[in-house]
Amino acid sequence: MFAGLAALAGCGSPGSASKGNSGTLTFANRLRVPPLLEPVVTKDGTRQFSLTMQAGRTELLPGRPTATWGFNGPFLGPTVRAKRGDRVAMRVHNKLGEPSTVHWHGMRLPAAMDGGPHQMIEPGGTWTPRWTIDQPAATSWYHPHPHGTTAAHVYRGLAGLFLLDDPATAALGLPSTYGVDDVPLVLQDKILDPNGVLLEDPKPTWGLIGDQILVNGVHDPFFEVTTTLVRLRILNGSSARMYHVEFADRRRFHVIGTDAGLLAAPVPVERVQLSPGERLEILVEFAPRDQVVLRSVAGDNGIDEGDYDLLKFVAADRLTPRPPVPGRLAATPRIEVPADARERRFRLSGSDEINGREMDMARIDEVVPAGATEIWHVENTVYAHNFHIHEVAFEVLDIDGQQPPAYLRGPKDTVFVPGKSTVRLAVQFGHFTDPKTPYMYHCHILRHEDKGMMGQFVIVRPGTEASVPRTLPTHHHHG
Repeated sequence: MFAGLAALAGCGSPGSASKGNSGTLTFANRLRVPPLLEPVVTKDGTRQFSLTMQAGRTELLPGRPTATWGFNGPFLGPTVRAKRGDRVAMRVHNKLGEPSTVHWHGMRLPAAMDGGPHQMIEPGGTWTPRWTIDQPAATSWYHPHPHGTTAAHVYRGLAGLFLLDDPATAALGLPSTYGVDDVPLVLQDKILDPNGVLLEDPKPTWGLIGDQILVNGVHDPFFEVTTTLVRLRILNGSSARMYHVEFADRRRFHVIGTDAGLLAAPVPVERVQLSPGERLEILVEFAPRDQVVLRSVAGDNGIDEGDYDLLKFVAADRLTPRPPVPGRLAATPRIEVPADARERRFRLSGSDEINGREMDMARIDEVVPAGATEIWHVENTVYAHNFHIHEVAFEVLDIDGQQPPAYLRGPKDTVFVPGKSTVRLAVQFGHFTDPKTPYMYHCHILRHEDKGMMGQFVIVRPGTEASVPRTLPTHHHHG
């Protein structure tokens, strides 16, 4: 069903990556927009969503069915949408042949509901987490998180978007008609052999950097624009590849949101960068009969080689007017760092360790008091990494002492850490306490995460930190 590259080396299979597809696409396939998942609303107002992890077959390239995994279908998953104040209940059923989990990436919620490696779902089992949405509007997502096999499970197709709305954002009049002027773009790369077999290689430094780019699971896509302003929610859903996204005509567009919420004001740019797991919301203006390609240009980080055309936008002869780009946004309040804030240091190595240690499911690495704001120094001693912290929102204070680009100065949960660099974060922790159930922090280059570049922290009642046990029993299974 899935094969390693080494096993197919004699079959003329491609290497870990080609050098791009620029100028070779015909944009023959209409972009698929993931459907919205309809909830069942119970008598008490809880919104119940059902997701089934399953195997299937998908034509990732025309005429070549590929064995894939998906949620509620053969590849990728539907978009879950909820608003601040909603009580949500998820029913996740595992119809795969092996254990997995589902992590709600970007969600502020109790650790037992987080879907990390301690919340395993056995084959045939069902997991039913519940929580109340209490965070600003944002573009979040969901994906598996089993320790040691996350890269394979995501690569095979298990990923979907989880969009959050709130009244403050709704009042701004931003484009909000899903699939029309509010469009998700899930960027992923794959390697397929001539027979359509999805190739997996566990050996290279980066894991997998594919030679085919899919947008929402579609190769060679176009999108028909019908409005003068379009909001794009871009997710880097790749295992390792970094994208440097721009329009081929170098038109300016506006970044309005980062991983965890909106910016204070739109930031005009010509290019943005997304490492694995990062999200950006942008506004793009179109004129009638515009035709323009969205592309990713090569970089020098080792995970971003090649120029790739991603998607062609084709504007109709007549476009429905939309309000112009607003001057201000309903920004998430800035994180205020107290003068006596606790500082922690995390050293990322080339041996997939953090602070000289590989991930240990039974070890608590950090204990944090509820509601704390801390400064985390993330030092990268080698080649490119990135860093994701579960449950929290953070701000990037500086990268090697320099302010980050203006479009990255919003609330985030994942950040690129360049080689031989240090990133300083202001991290705001929530109020869900559980001394026995940890959250994760890790590199979101999934091969690195699987090999051990991950640690665990618990959030506890202030004043009890010293009494928290630093070892855990084996993780929980749901079946």
